Amino acid sequence: MAQARTLTDAEFTWLLDQIQRRPHANRNTMMLKMLHGAGLRVGELAALLVSDVVNVDGGIRDQVILLPHQTKGHQQRIVYLNEKLKIELADYLNTIDRTGYLFKTQKRDHFTANTLQAVITSLYRRAGLIGCSSHSGRRSFITKLASAGISARVLQELAGHRNLATTQRYIDVTDAMKRRAVELA
Repeated sequence: MAQARTLTDAEFTWLLDQIQRRPHANRNTMMLKMLHGAGLRVGELAALLVSDVVNVDGGIRDQVILLPHQTKGHQQRIVYLNEKLKIELADYLNTIDRTGYLFKTQKRDHFTANTLQAVITSLYRRAGLIGCSSHSGRRSFITKLASAGISARVLQELAGHRNLATTQRYIDVTDAMKRRAVELA
């Protein structure tokens, strides 16, 4: 089975532009930004509560502590939010009911992991991005950081992988990465 395709910055911008023309644009945009900007798994995204990202003073947390029941490996992990993502989350929170789950369906209080996976994959497909799936955001996140020179060990921690070899499989080696590498020789 082929791995989910990673997106370039231009493709991600294209995707977000295409979503603006569809129903639930605000919610879907924020979900994709969380997948691509924080490296969350789709199941983790589905399990996020508003209280996971908001401090008691109403501000956005610098890091989200995912509890064992929210993660794939049933191990607590920390997801770090960059400043841009924190600002976007604050804007998103101003448009929703600030109770319960961060991302809600039209009919239920939250997405199941399977339903959210189908929604995310459908967003890529409708934008014409072939080979993308709900895992594309996570792979793009890890590849982008690897391309910026972040060590595989740090990437392993950010991804919440127990094994470094798992993290390395997520990294899509690009021509630009190879060009920069040979320039160091």
